[in-house]
Amino acid sequence: MKKITAVVPIRKGSQRVVDKNLRPFAGSNLLAIKIENLKRVRGIDEIIVNTDSEHAIEIAQEMGVSFHRREDYYASSKCTGSEFFEHLGLVTDTDIFAYCPVTSPFIKIETMEAAISMFKEENEFDCLSTVSVIKEFMWLDGKAINYNPLNAPNSQNLPDIEALNFGFTLINKSDLIRYRNIIGKTPQFIRTTDIEAIDIDTPLDFFVAEQIYIKTIIEAKNLLG
Repeated sequence: MKKITAVVPIRKGSQRVVDKNLRPFAGSNLLAIKIENLKRVRGIDEIIVNTDSEHAIEIAQEMGVSFHRREDYYASSKCTGSEFFEHLGLVTDTDIFAYCPVTSPFIKIETMEAAISMFKEENEFDCLSTVSVIKEFMWLDGKAINYNPLNAPNSQNLPDIEALNFGFTLINKSDLIRYRNIIGKTPQFIRTTDIEAIDIDTPLDFFVAEQIYIKTIIEAKNLLG
């Protein structure tokens, strides 16, 4: 049986939203919420918080999950994305690596469990990741890239462009190290709802996500008693 490890990456110094991973969020914090959700996912064998933050390590210990104390270089802006992903693979003892950033607090338990089942059963793809469908009139370098401006379609008829939202990603550890990326050469995508796709990256994202979380998660729990 292959071991599946959920890795929660936490960097101490977030730049756009100060301390967004650990600051108060809807009566808790994003790290605690992520750990709580992952502990409910069937198929995950271990949860590891990969971090340079002592506060994050304290939370991991209090919640009964593992941690890896990240070296300073891999928590710095000098570290490239490829170096970081390769490092995560090298320091994680697992067969299947699940990338689980705290900035996606709305990914459903059933979405993650469906992803795990699909990844275990299929061998035609080397990774599985959640995506959002974008239907926007998109331009790059002064040119339309997904429609003809001289024959513009209705927005609903634009092509379905899938954008990685990084809510939940699975990849074999060996492929993570080989590709130095959580996305392999033959990816499979799971489309999420707009709410699940929310990724907290700016102060506005943080504010909006907290309001939605209070309305959709906390109030629902209160109604259930």
